[in-house]
Amino acid sequence: MKVAVTGGAGYIGSHTCLELIKENYEVLIIDDLSNGNEIALNRIKQIAGANFVFKQVDIGNLDKLTEIFQKFLPESVIHFAGVKSVSESIINPTKYYSKNLSGTINLLSAMEAVGCGNLVFSSSATVYGKPEYLPYDENHAVAPESPYGRSKLMAEQVIQDWCLAKSNRHTIALRYFNPVGADRSGLIGEDSKILPTNIMPIIAGVAVGRFKKVYVFGSDYETQDGTGERDYVHVSELAKAHIAALEKLGSFKKPSVFNLGSGKSYSVLDLIKTFEKVSDRKILYTLKDRRQGDIDKYFADGKLAERILGVSFHKSLEEMCEDTWRWTKKNPDGFVL
Repeated sequence: MKVAVTGGAGYIGSHTCLELIKENYEVLIIDDLSNGNEIALNRIKQIAGANFVFKQVDIGNLDKLTEIFQKFLPESVIHFAGVKSVSESIINPTKYYSKNLSGTINLLSAMEAVGCGNLVFSSSATVYGKPEYLPYDENHAVAPESPYGRSKLMAEQVIQDWCLAKSNRHTIALRYFNPVGADRSGLIGEDSKILPTNIMPIIAGVAVGRFKKVYVFGSDYETQDGTGERDYVHVSELAKAHIAALEKLGSFKKPSVFNLGSGKSYSVLDLIKTFEKVSDRKILYTLKDRRQGDIDKYFADGKLAERILGVSFHKSLEEMCEDTWRWTKKNPDGFVL
């Protein structure tokens, strides 16, 4: 199968492209490199020992995107391209609606132009908002509390309407929780071009001296140690879940949504202590006040994805930290030549 992957030079995208190539898919990677990295693409070739097509383009450029699709003629698309910081989205909401919503609409238009009706969409658990109950299942109400979450939900809704408009279209939205870890080779991993706001790369950055300390926002939550608890999933297992969804796409007659999570929650201090253990480094941290919009804990009910897609997440927190540490030790400054 010929698969186009938008945002394929990013963190989750690069790991998914690696797994696709290992499974002998013919892959077109589309990325504007605003947060992805061309070095990651070279590393994918190195690990997989196979090639792919890469085009540097912003999915906001409909004419260029359509031209690329007309040459490659994808049979399916996995859509990662977008922006993803909750805090930044509050400060700059128009950027998030432009990139995440308008970009998705452009992508659907380009797919229409070449008769491609198969789409796996990278969504987010942030669409749920504050939990009415835990774990979140797919029937939980959606009430996102940030422009980022709302842009993802709106994109889901546009994709659903697009899918229902013609019988030969098939879409799956994957709402995942907190991706961490790195490929076991240590050659690709998470490397944001802006200051990261998610916790794991900050902890790893402290371990290699890139940052002085971890700021832990909130120590009075109703959790085991007072710090926020989240559901963490290994990025390589997440990548394989996208392929499982891709392979099942044609069997769905209507748009479908699946949660991707482990069903467990770990606190910020759990992460810090586990990372100290695997790295044999002291991780300094300071407790701060809660951030606006943060909640005590959240974790997934992943039974539907396990039953229908055959997807589950088995890697332990220690394994996730070990793989993050391997990547960070080999690449203390991220992707640099």
